[in-house]
Amino acid sequence: MDSIKNRARRAGLIYFLMALTGPVALLYVPGKMVVHGDAASTADHLRTSETLLRIGMASELLGQAMVVYLVMALYKLFKDVDRHQAQLLVILGALVSVPIMFVNVLNEVAALALAKGGGYLSVIDPKQRDALAYLFMRLHGGGFTVASVFWGLWLLPFGVLVIRSGFIPRMIGYLLFAAGASYLIDSTLWTLAPQYLSAAGHVTDILRTAELPVIFWLLIWGAKGPGVDAAIAPSAPAASAAT
Repeated sequence: MDSIKNRARRAGLIYFLMALTGPVALLYVPGKMVVHGDAASTADHLRTSETLLRIGMASELLGQAMVVYLVMALYKLFKDVDRHQAQLLVILGALVSVPIMFVNVLNEVAALALAKGGGYLSVIDPKQRDALAYLFMRLHGGGFTVASVFWGLWLLPFGVLVIRSGFIPRMIGYLLFAAGASYLIDSTLWTLAPQYLSAAGHVTDILRTAELPVIFWLLIWGAKGPGVDAAIAPSAPAASAAT
């Protein structure tokens, strides 16, 4: 029997594995490649650390592919709680942000090609190639911020579903609201008031960790509480009739 607990743990496992790819693709690799304000050094890093960059690209693509499986697993878990909110979770969690992130990897592909040069790119001055490579790496970082609008928005229906479910603590739903707000604050400041982005980052970085409890709750406990019995109860008459 595919119980609520099993569905929750399955979603938690996918969520956990997806979360492992995030720091590599979004933080570690870009941090090793980009030297802010220095195109030449950035291009040198791309040339000398091509393997690391490709690992970052693979992690990014793998992580986004797993997002699709995650949101479908969560939809299956929550569809009987509130189908409309579960549909919003799928749309905001995968249908928009995942294509953005897949296309965003092309910025890294372009940056690497420019940094390496050769062939048809040899007609471009090396300094210009380095500058363009740096530009594409910065565009790649900007792509994260664009996608983060939806990383924030999808956590809102997710939080509503957790609160209404009865089989996951309500507090975790409110923590998801806080995590969603952190992404939205960052993307808004990046667009409208970038001079405040660094200062606000100290707060939003903390708020973003509020997404972690739901991952570990789903993975370890799955689902527990009276809401589990309530979710399974409708199938009881059918089982009795079958008997």
